[in-house]
Amino acid sequence: MATGTRRERERAQREELIVRAARELAEAEGWDAVTTRRLAAEIEYSQPVLYSHFKGKDAIMTAVAAEGFGELANEVRAARTAATGASEVLAAVAAAYTDFARKRPALYDAMFTHAVEVQFASEDGPAYLREGFGELLAAVEPLAGDDDPGVLTETFWASLHGLAMLERSGRLPAAWHDQRLGLLIGRFAGVKG
Repeated sequence: MATGTRRERERAQREELIVRAARELAEAEGWDAVTTRRLAAEIEYSQPVLYSHFKGKDAIMTAVAAEGFGELANEVRAARTAATGASEVLAAVAAAYTDFARKRPALYDAMFTHAVEVQFASEDGPAYLREGFGELLAAVEPLAGDDDPGVLTETFWASLHGLAMLERSGRLPAAWHDQRLGLLIGRFAGVKG
């Protein structure tokens, strides 16, 4: 095995360890608990080793968010492809999205509420963002009628995000989650003329 290949693999393994430790710590104690000092102690490497992989906490959070976007895209795709019928697909995607947000709050925060170095709404944006949005678009587009499918998808996404955040903060009672999703799906499914 070439030395360069081994070093690259070891470097990738250290980066994976740092990202995994950050995710676990954030899910257990929140993002405020994630510091480079704390991560270094958790993974038993020095802070300079962390900085040789990431510029700081924001860069680590960006790496965590990137993983999350990939996971969310996979879950939404699985829900979308398992359902049949436009309304059923939309309902499955909505449930998958809000379940993801509810089950992984710290990961979801890294993706959508903290400042990360990810450029949204750009054709030059990362592939994992375009893929995730593409999954939502594939669910919404059959119901778009005369509406712009991209704008309608953004509106659907914003609605799901709003529901997820308002329920999580206790501003909307979680007990009515299914009723809210049903109303949202009904309105979006009714968009088609």
